[in-house]
Amino acid sequence: MIVEYGVNEDIVSWMALVRSVSWYFPGLETEEKLKEYENTVLRFMSEKRALCIKKQNAIIGVLLYSKKHNMICCLAVAPDYRRQGIASALLSKAIENLDRTRDITVSTFRENDPKGNAPRALYRSFGFIEGDLIEEFDYPNQQFILPAI
Repeated sequence: MIVEYGVNEDIVSWMALVRSVSWYFPGLETEEKLKEYENTVLRFMSEKRALCIKKQNAIIGVLLYSKKHNMICCLAVAPDYRRQGIASALLSKAIENLDRTRDITVSTFRENDPKGNAPRALYRSFGFIEGDLIEEFDYPNQQFILPAI
């Protein structure tokens, strides 16, 4: 399993994965929002802040991160490839690329949201702790924080 930077040529496969799980992500409900997301991914790709894992040239896991905000912006794994260490590999690489002298943050689902069980467990396994309750894209979320070292 190799984590690599996404490049412009990957955008079709990247977006195919995102479309397959878009129901899971608030803010990606419409074609307009998906197009905005695609433009964001292309920008992140050009700045080497878009990570992916491929299987036979199909992208099966993606992660975007922000160095400026020291945060994980988006993490998704194709449903058929979950529970195989893909999310952990992507998250490990992102953390390596972020500033560990500052807190690293990520927004995820709240505790009682069934969509949050797997992501919250993943982030906890990396040492993230619960932070503020927030709303993003008019959806209740919670910030998780990986304390600085």
